Amino acid sequence: MQQYDVIIIGSGLGSLVCGAILGKYGYRVCLFEKNRQIGGCLQTYSRDKAIIDSGVHYIGGLEEGQTLHKVFRYLGIIKNMKLLRMEMDGFDQISFGNEQHVYRMAQGRDNFIQQLLADFPKEKEALHAYVDKLEEICGKFPLFNMRLGSASEKESVMGEEVSAYLRSITSNERLQNVLAGNNMLYAGYPDRTPLYVHALVQHSYIESAWKCVDGGSVIARSLSKTIRAQGGDIIRNMEVKAIVESEGRVDHIVLENGQEVGGKYFISGLHPARTIGMVKGEGLRNAYKSRINSLENTPGTFMINVVLKPGSFPYLNHNIYHHATSNAWDGINYTADNWPQTYAMFVSAGTGKEQYADNLSIMTYMRYEDVAQWHDTFNTDDKPHERDASYQEFKKEKAEKLLDMVSQQYPQLRSCIHSMYVATPLTYRDYLNIPEGSMYGIVKDARDPLKSMIPAATRLPNLYLTGQNLNLHGILGVTMSAVLTCAGLVDLETIVEEINRS
Repeated sequence: MQQYDVIIIGSGLGSLVCGAILGKYGYRVCLFEKNRQIGGCLQTYSRDKAIIDSGVHYIGGLEEGQTLHKVFRYLGIIKNMKLLRMEMDGFDQISFGNEQHVYRMAQGRDNFIQQLLADFPKEKEALHAYVDKLEEICGKFPLFNMRLGSASEKESVMGEEVSAYLRSITSNERLQNVLAGNNMLYAGYPDRTPLYVHALVQHSYIESAWKCVDGGSVIARSLSKTIRAQGGDIIRNMEVKAIVESEGRVDHIVLENGQEVGGKYFISGLHPARTIGMVKGEGLRNAYKSRINSLENTPGTFMINVVLKPGSFPYLNHNIYHHATSNAWDGINYTADNWPQTYAMFVSAGTGKEQYADNLSIMTYMRYEDVAQWHDTFNTDDKPHERDASYQEFKKEKAEKLLDMVSQQYPQLRSCIHSMYVATPLTYRDYLNIPEGSMYGIVKDARDPLKSMIPAATRLPNLYLTGQNLNLHGILGVTMSAVLTCAGLVDLETIVEEINRS
């Protein structure tokens, strides 16, 4: 049986960061990826000569000296990235209903306040309180500040809920909804979503907001080169089917071709429910399994990736978040009759595309129940099984409804479309192995915040978890979770010191 020091299941960002970090400390790692392309949500694909991002639409905290920049520099990524800083005075632009006015989320603490004061001149105190609160909460998360600390720090702020907090600082309902206007970044639920989730995500973009020119797959490519240069392996087109336990520890994995591969340590970048479902043995107690399997997942995504006619649609160096009503939280609670209630639009940055864009993505919520009738189907580029005509008609109907909504703000869009490609929760389920095609994995709930906090260490002493379900989703959240996962094998103080020194 072939042996490695560390076997890593999946090749999403969390898995790749774990592989790169552990390789630095002498571990021989091997990643197994079921798809042809590595990277999970970092993947890009080409359609009609346009490079389409599957998930990395923008990144926060990448200015020199900021946390993600430090980690990416340590990992050797930053030097390979071609970054474009988004509009300083409005990286995210929020709008409501049939109104033409947009509200701008700006970069930089003082600029953020000043831009919103233009629309809310009587809310200076509330805006200062809001930014102060974001900074206070983010300061309670040691690793997000590249320092050591105790779990009690972050636990002290995990029970506060975001919509209640916004109501506490201002009675102006429009300002409350503007500050929550990009809540699709974390699949926000009113009266449930913790303020710390909002704060960590929002604050990173207020620090600095960037687009990856020509797509985010450069992150995966850079990490894979680092892993291989350190003696690690990445095996593509090879799904892990089982994690086999022996005498209270994981002994080996079983691949789809029946091959067994052994290791000293095992890390899974898959959803925790998927991971424990693969474990063969008696080491995981039923209570632990039941807890993991009972956790609610965020809803899925309906995405239209549009390839644009040359020279037809201007490049927008900001993102659009639009809500059908005056309530920014309504989108996630849509009904069959009123879908969609919100959308986000991201225009891709490309080399030579500074004036006109060649593609854009339009995203809204879609629950798995909407596509459940095709639950027993499976379709990827590597294992194609085209779904039936009813599914194609479903996608077409939903795409037209979403385009109708977008066209109210951008009436010229339809005439600019060269082609479009639609993804549903089934797409994300099949490609990324996420239960129900969930957008951001497990729901974080301020009413019981510790319930959804899953530690990297499992009840099997050499099996660890990583990825968006542990602490926080997104590029920053997943990267920090990977650092924590690696702390099970390498002293965390050593890693943090080297990141800060780099």
